[in-house]
Amino acid sequence: MGLRARRCASRSPGAAGRRRGVLQLLPLLPPLLLLCPGACGAAAQGEAEAPILYLWRTGPWGRCMGDECGPGGIQTRAVWCAHVEGWTTLHTNCKQAERPSNQQSCFKVCDWHKELYDWRLGPWNQCQPVISRSLERGLECIKGEEGIQVREITCVEKEKDLPAEDIICEYFEPKPLLEQACLIPCQQDCIVSEFSAWSECSKTCGSGLQHRARHVVAPPQFGGSGCPNLTEFQVCQSSPCDADESLFSLHVGPWSTCSTLHSRQVRQARRRGKNKEREKDRGKRVRDPEARELIKKKRNRNRQNRQENKYWDIQIGYQTREVTCMNKTGQAAELRFCQQEKLPMTFQSCVITKECQVSEWSEWSPCSKTCHDAAPSKGIRVRTRLIRQFPIGSENECPELEEKEPCVSPGDAAAPCATYGWRTTEWTECRVDPLLSQQDKRRGNQTALCGGGVQTREVYCVRTNENLLSHLPTHKDSEASKPVDLKLCIGPVPNTTQLCHIPCPIECEVSPWSAWGPCTYENCNDQQGKKGFKLRKRRITNGPPGGSGGTGNCPHLLEAIPCEEPSCYEWKAVRLGDCEPDNGKECGPGTQVQEVVCINSDGEEVDRQLCRDAIFPIPVACYASCPRDCVLSTWSAWSSCSHTCSGKTTEGKQIRARSILAYAGEEGGTHCPNTSALQEVRSCNEHPCTVYHWQTGPWGQCIEDTSVSSFNTTTAWNREASCSVGMQTRKVICVRVNVGQVGPKKCPESLRPETVRPCLLPCRKDCIVSPYSDWTSCPSSCKEGDSRVKKQSRHRVIIQLPANGGRDCTEPLYEEKACEAPQACQSYRWKTHKWRRCQLVPWSVRQDSPGAQEGCGPGRQARAITCRKQDGGQAGIHECLQYAGPVPALTQACQVPCQDDCQFTSWSKFSSCNGDCGAVRTRKRTIVGKSKKKEKCKNSHVYPLIETQYCPCDKYSAQPVGNWSDCILPEGKVELLLGMKVQGEIKECGQGYRYQAMACYDQNGRLVEASRCNSHGYIEEACIIPCPSDCKLSEWSNWSRCSKSCGSGVKVRSKWLREKPYNGGRPCPKLDHVNQAQVYEVVPCQSDCSQYIWVAEPWSVCKVTFVDMRDNCGEGVQTRKVRCMQNTADGPSDHVEDYLCDPEEMPLGSRECKLPCPEDCVISEWGPWTRCTLPCNQSNFRQRSADPIRQPADEGRVCPDAVEQEPCNLNKNCFHYDYNVTDWSTCQLSEKAVCGNGIKTRMLDCVRSDGKSVDLKYCEELGLERNWQMNTSCMVECPVNCQLSEWSPWSKCSQTCGLTGKMIRRRTVTQPFQGDGRPCPALMDQSKPCPVKPCYQWQYGQWSPCRVQDAQCGEGTRTRNISCVVSDGSADDFSKAVEEEFCTDVEPIIDGNKKMILEESCTQPCPGDCYLKDWSSWSLCQLTCVNGEDLGFGGIQVRSRAVIIQELENQHLCPEQMLETKSCDDGQCYEYKWMASAWKGSSRTVWCQRSDGVNVTGGCLVVRQPDADRSCQPPCSQAHSYCSETRTCSCEEGYTEALSSNGTLEQCTLIPVLVIPTVEDKRGDVKTSRAVHPTQPSSNPAGLGRTWFLQPFGPDGRLKTWVYGVAAGAFVLLIFIVSMIYLACKKPKKPQRRQNNRLKPLTLAYDGDADM
Repeated sequence: MGLRARRCASRSPGAAGRRRGVLQLLPLLPPLLLLCPGACGAAAQGEAEAPILYLWRTGPWGRCMGDECGPGGIQTRAVWCAHVEGWTTLHTNCKQAERPSNQQSCFKVCDWHKELYDWRLGPWNQCQPVISRSLERGLECIKGEEGIQVREITCVEKEKDLPAEDIICEYFEPKPLLEQACLIPCQQDCIVSEFSAWSECSKTCGSGLQHRARHVVAPPQFGGSGCPNLTEFQVCQSSPCDADESLFSLHVGPWSTCSTLHSRQVRQARRRGKNKEREKDRGKRVRDPEARELIKKKRNRNRQNRQENKYWDIQIGYQTREVTCMNKTGQAAELRFCQQEKLPMTFQSCVITKECQVSEWSEWSPCSKTCHDAAPSKGIRVRTRLIRQFPIGSENECPELEEKEPCVSPGDAAAPCATYGWRTTEWTECRVDPLLSQQDKRRGNQTALCGGGVQTREVYCVRTNENLLSHLPTHKDSEASKPVDLKLCIGPVPNTTQLCHIPCPIECEVSPWSAWGPCTYENCNDQQGKKGFKLRKRRITNGPPGGSGGTGNCPHLLEAIPCEEPSCYEWKAVRLGDCEPDNGKECGPGTQVQEVVCINSDGEEVDRQLCRDAIFPIPVACYASCPRDCVLSTWSAWSSCSHTCSGKTTEGKQIRARSILAYAGEEGGTHCPNTSALQEVRSCNEHPCTVYHWQTGPWGQCIEDTSVSSFNTTTAWNREASCSVGMQTRKVICVRVNVGQVGPKKCPESLRPETVRPCLLPCRKDCIVSPYSDWTSCPSSCKEGDSRVKKQSRHRVIIQLPANGGRDCTEPLYEEKACEAPQACQSYRWKTHKWRRCQLVPWSVRQDSPGAQEGCGPGRQARAITCRKQDGGQAGIHECLQYAGPVPALTQACQVPCQDDCQFTSWSKFSSCNGDCGAVRTRKRTIVGKSKKKEKCKNSHVYPLIETQYCPCDKYSAQPVGNWSDCILPEGKVELLLGMKVQGEIKECGQGYRYQAMACYDQNGRLVEASRCNSHGYIEEACIIPCPSDCKLSEWSNWSRCSKSCGSGVKVRSKWLREKPYNGGRPCPKLDHVNQAQVYEVVPCQSDCSQYIWVAEPWSVCKVTFVDMRDNCGEGVQTRKVRCMQNTADGPSDHVEDYLCDPEEMPLGSRECKLPCPEDCVISEWGPWTRCTLPCNQSNFRQRSADPIRQPADEGRVCPDAVEQEPCNLNKNCFHYDYNVTDWSTCQLSEKAVCGNGIKTRMLDCVRSDGKSVDLKYCEELGLERNWQMNTSCMVECPVNCQLSEWSPWSKCSQTCGLTGKMIRRRTVTQPFQGDGRPCPALMDQSKPCPVKPCYQWQYGQWSPCRVQDAQCGEGTRTRNISCVVSDGSADDFSKAVEEEFCTDVEPIIDGNKKMILEESCTQPCPGDCYLKDWSSWSLCQLTCVNGEDLGFGGIQVRSRAVIIQELENQHLCPEQMLETKSCDDGQCYEYKWMASAWKGSSRTVWCQRSDGVNVTGGCLVVRQPDADRSCQPPCSQAHSYCSETRTCSCEEGYTEALSSNGTLEQCTLIPVLVIPTVEDKRGDVKTSRAVHPTQPSSNPAGLGRTWFLQPFGPDGRLKTWVYGVAAGAFVLLIFIVSMIYLACKKPKKPQRRQNNRLKPLTLAYDGDADM
């Protein structure tokens, strides 16, 4: 192979130069040869003939093609001839014999193969290290080593489990990964615990052994080192032995398997023969027919017992064992060396082991799921088998008798599964009162409320695929699904409450009354009689009637006053013309013609022809003043009428006045009239004060009108379907204001409101209920002790509530009936039959045993057991196995007494107790037969004839345990109002009770039933659950006045906080941030700018201040009265306070004037100013004018220019106007609403350019755009109180017994709180303690020591007892033993195992044997972790057995110590750390500790182990020296080290101490003295406090810091002195010597300092 590769390589281009490289690559070539078999192979074969230049090349195989799926396909590939250098050539150049095929058969894969083929994934093999990485491995392993693991992956045909080509599986799914990275964790060595204490010496005298052992804490893993020896031994010496030590001991071997001498049939035949003879003898002897009948019954019963006993084929055999004498060295010796009186028995009776036998499996039961659906859930099918033969003496349990597996119903043949869905009833009517707070006075008045409310509905579950529920408008009972159990419906439950809205009626707002109109006919088209009416009207201002909710009860809009001489049309004077003097004169009397228009009774201008019958106004007489005449002003306008009507005591009057403008001359002029002539009075509002109007009552109910044909049923009115037309009527009466109802003729008949109107009747809705649900099931299984009569019930749901006169719900919604009496609880019991004859070991087996007697001795006997019902009837054995508890013992040891044996009667029952504490009860037995004469049988110590025991003591004491429960209200049904939980109607507060459990103990402190203490198990105590109190506010105050008298302002009202909420009541709304006790509501308001106006009377006569008595003229002052009046439709009426009118608009009350002289010109008052043209501009002017009234005389002053003008100045006499829109108000609700839909408003103002609000007419006159929306709808969040479900029933007790059991009940939030509603309480579940019950259970006692009967070692038995114990269920309560009858109802299970083991074989080692100890307990579950993070290898537990040596000579016979591991789930990460004690001298203890505090050996890294010894080498032998932590010799405190040249300590020198005397010291000298040790107290007590020591060395022997400071200071001082001497002497060498001389004492003082 290597040669071929070489030749092939040599022929390639450039091979000569690379031949050496190719030779070096030879080991790597075999894999490469697999890739080029064609090229290199052909070359090797043809080398002898000629070099091959042309080779066949092939392309990849194409796709598999074929007509059918499977193995019949064909795939092709390209084949061509190529030169060795790579270019393609003719096919003829290549050898045709060697041409590769260009097609092959293949497997055509189709989509349906996906079900037949699949990848089979093999298991991952062991993780192998990566070679390149393992070379880089560090000294210390941190996490582990990276590796690779591989697995096998094959494509298989699933049904036949045959391998297939990979390409088939790759067609559907890529080939899974063949290898993956993995982690080889760090090696983990075995970890063991600390050694136990040394055992006692193995021998009481002489030389023995004592041992101590340890157990494995964690096993070695991932190649870690194995476990060390788990045992240590040492020789121990006791006192010398008096006698020689026995070298031999008697050893018994294990019992052989149980066997029989003869076959069962032989024994049965013999027994049958004997039985037949006996029966013949009996038959001969018994002649009595009654006795024969009894015998017959007994035979039948025995036959039945045998039939039952076929399940237990009890066969009694025998077993033997060897008894040998063992030497101390473990060698067998002759029996004679083991001398003892009684040798162990070598035989015994036994039961032959029988394994469990079961029948074949039954057929599979039908699938529990008989329907099909899309859900992935499957059904279950079951098959069973029966026990043919129960196991006897076998440790193997019977196999499972029942097997289950998931199944699917057979395809399309099965019916579809029932599906269930939620259905809801109709919503109840909308209710507002649940949203009201506690203090709201509207509670209970449901009809007066509107706005946001709450409505509820019920939710029920129905079967949805029965297609029974139709959603047509008309329901039929048969179409509604019947309700089923709510648990069948899954998915979110539809909500059962929702917010709703009751439309609020629009509160009717009307305009002020108009002025009274003229006296007009009731009907101008039908003018009859002379009676008429004066009318005044008002209109509805807030939208047309019939809006959402309809208008409220609007007041009447028309009032009428009867009057005489009515007319429908009249002339109205518009203005008076100029005064035209008569006869064409220039002055003097004349007339003024009135300009008139024709108006109707509503004041509207109409055609003048309609006034042809009306009286035309006559011209008014006037006077044009001549020169020197008295001049009077024109008449003022008539004042408003003093009364609105005229009666006996009241009469309406109007006044007008004029004033003197100029006095007449003395000669020839017309004089001024008297003062009375300057005022005129006329009557007004002469109609009587009897006002009438039509008053309407509310519309009645809509009543069906049979005269009108019914509408189509789909007609809708106000969005509600209506079914027919009805009529509504109302009462209309004529009412006289302030009097009451009068005859209808007093009111205008033509204006009478309608009394009847048509209406649409909403469809009648009958009550619709669902069909009844199925009856609830009666209890299928009986319950013992439950004697109550069970009931079953069914219910139905109201799907549609009755409305509009429909049929009421009168049928019952709930029915119940008593269940049929359940079958009596059938209980089963085991019946045990008489024990059979005691069966001995065959005589042939035991006859050689010393002391054996034929026909007596120990044996074994069996008995039959059968299954019975409680009433004694026969029952199947399986019933008892399931219900009757453990099977009674089938065999027992027995004794056929020999002649020498003592025989007694059975023990009697114990005598009864008299109830006294400390009393005893007894039971007895007597000696029978020949035993009475035997002395040994009379020994009462060995064979007692009487037994006593103390009677149970009946002293009990009760004591409370645990905490108090929550406060729990008495349980009772709460009446709900139409299914609504109206706040305040649910009992959620008030007086309740809380409970504390009572435990009852006997005088021994054992827990007993609570009834023993005459207690029902609880202490009850009354408690109060405080009721929630909502935030309480006062009623709203009255609205304040509007903040502005003109235009838009705000008005305010407020509430005061009366009481804060507590106990979870409704919170207060947001309080004013300044005054935390007030809530404000601010709404916009509009004030009419003309509601209060200034009214000025005419100017008085000009009072001349300088009077020319002759002329009566000159300059003066004139005044007038100005009052603020309330403006009405009839004009200004009442005088009001001046502050209500705008002070800026107040007219002048006085002015300067000029009274013309008689000959002067007189002009009229100035007319009004003309309007400035907009925009205001000073280039524009406004003007006013006056007319001359009296021409001047010849000598008088001529008339001046009677025109005045002034420039238009902005914000002085010229103003711009614009609309201004206020901000939106808060959301305003109807007074009857709590929340819901409201209206936000804003106001429109006309604002002058100087910022003042003015009447809207100023902006309206300018025709400005006003396209703002003034109202918009809004929403106020409803204060929904939290709604809770009912409390669930109390849960089962969390503990079946003990002190800590609790019962819990819960409730859920069905409606979360919203807005300012009452929040949900925190307490959503309540608990109360369960009655205390004692915990009874069976408990093993301790194993007895291993006992070997009549021998020293070998196979023995150890036993233990079970006892009934009681505890209170807590971990710290030790169980206390009680009488076994308390555990009769407790299932006999100990440590989860039903099989109780009270006896087991054991091995007692012989003296000198080497043996294994018992298994240690399982270690804690430990994970493989790094830095506390689990690596995912799972947990592991370990246990071990240590070796115990009794004789050192037998070590070679010892077994190996044992280790056993198992995987576990609940593992933890543990860390191991080195721990060290404090140093004691030069040593300390170092040990490894696990993170849970357990001390171990192993687990800690050896490289990190701290030092345990710090002794110095060589040891510190110098006086006052010791070994320091750095392992060097140091001196004690007060001594300084003197070191040798190599750095070792030579000696410790005492440090000199400087004593400095204090002031009190008389001696003034300072000396260096060898002071006492500084650490020792001074021997001179009188000197204390007067001296102190300078100690330059610290406790570690090093110089203190201050010494260096002093030395540095001294050095500087020396340099200074040297400098001074140098300058003084200028002899540099001498000072140098002096300096050295000066330093010499200092050096001597510090001589011996190692650091200097």
